[in-house]
Amino acid sequence: MKFGRSIGLLAVLLSALCIGGLLSVAVTTKSYSESYPAVVCPPTITGLSSQISLASKKTPFQRLQNRTTKTAPVKVLRLPVKRDSLVFNSEGVTPVVWQSKASSWAGGALCTGPATSQWFVGGTADITTKGRLIIVNSGLSDAIIDIQSFTENGKQPLRTITVVSKNYLIIPIDSLAPGDKNLTVHVAPRSGRINAFMIDEQGKGLKALGGDLINFAPSASKSVMIPAIPHQIVKNTKALPHTLRILTPGDVDANVTAEVLSADGVFVPVGLTSRSISAGIVTELQFTPNITSTIMGIRITSTEPIVAAIKSTVTTSGKKDFVWSTSAPALIPLTIAISGLNPLISFTGESINVALDVTLNNGKVVRKILKGTDIATWRAPESARSFTIVKVGPDTFAGALVSSVNGYGYFPIAPGSVLTKIELPDSNIRVLNP
Repeated sequence: MKFGRSIGLLAVLLSALCIGGLLSVAVTTKSYSESYPAVVCPPTITGLSSQISLASKKTPFQRLQNRTTKTAPVKVLRLPVKRDSLVFNSEGVTPVVWQSKASSWAGGALCTGPATSQWFVGGTADITTKGRLIIVNSGLSDAIIDIQSFTENGKQPLRTITVVSKNYLIIPIDSLAPGDKNLTVHVAPRSGRINAFMIDEQGKGLKALGGDLINFAPSASKSVMIPAIPHQIVKNTKALPHTLRILTPGDVDANVTAEVLSADGVFVPVGLTSRSISAGIVTELQFTPNITSTIMGIRITSTEPIVAAIKSTVTTSGKKDFVWSTSAPALIPLTIAISGLNPLISFTGESINVALDVTLNNGKVVRKILKGTDIATWRAPESARSFTIVKVGPDTFAGALVSSVNGYGYFPIAPGSVLTKIELPDSNIRVLNP
């Protein structure tokens, strides 16, 4: 009897401990803070003009080099920038910067949040270049950045720089690999809130050869989609050429195949099937597809991770220019500001099914449905201030092409910053009474 009573008491005690543990788990809560990181736009260097497209006149911003962190509303939908880099609290809306040089060239780029890796495929370091690499530190402490360059002559010596807090540094790209022609640059911060931007401007003597802002890819991949490439035909007889620049940054050579996607069909251009790309060496492949479409996309598959971009020759307002079309990530719900740009958007994918809401300058919202196979295009109305991707099918990509009086430009359709979720510490009396 005593033995049985002891077992009963032990069972009651164990049950009480288990119930107490369950109750303590049930009342444990976690809280989180969600926000969009501020995005950074590049400064306007000497000789250029810049305008930033915004979705709201109430978007708060601050000038990078002001020591204060106070913000002010922009009060306009397209903000001219005379010099400084600007920081915007755009709350999930991606601003677009449009830079140009009068009667010479123009280009567009996304304003983005801090990046841990940026690949710039484009530019040259020979005597024709007037290009610049701009490193922006929007943080409150000094930043250390590694710059790794690759050319047709292989991997170049690593360059490490320091950028002081709330400031930027302009580096001539011909200093990264003097004399080399085919350039690809990787920017990776060791510390700091870093954004990088690249300008590719070329000229020979007093003759301008065009220019562009080069958008970055965050990482190398075995599958690369470049969704919007201009394909111009001069006098309906001669198509202007394209150049595929590609790099395998790893230690193993890659076999690469590139497919053209256009309204004329999907095909592999001559010379772009199972091409061997040497590791660490920037390779260029010339091609001129025989198509009537003025817009095309390129799907590149590789046995090893690669970065790639397409350089296209274009003419606008009777002037010769060039465009660097870079890779784009798979499309997700997002909002991009396009005030004053009137872009032509190209969507690529095996089965395109996109729903987007267009917000006009008068505040009216218009729904647009796009469906297609391989490629579909849509021209944003001139009165549009932004568009929002509401619904998108899997493995769909998009890029924008913009023409202006000064030149032609491209930017990928991608979020400038994504929602971050941070766990907040919980107050617990046991911290004071262990």
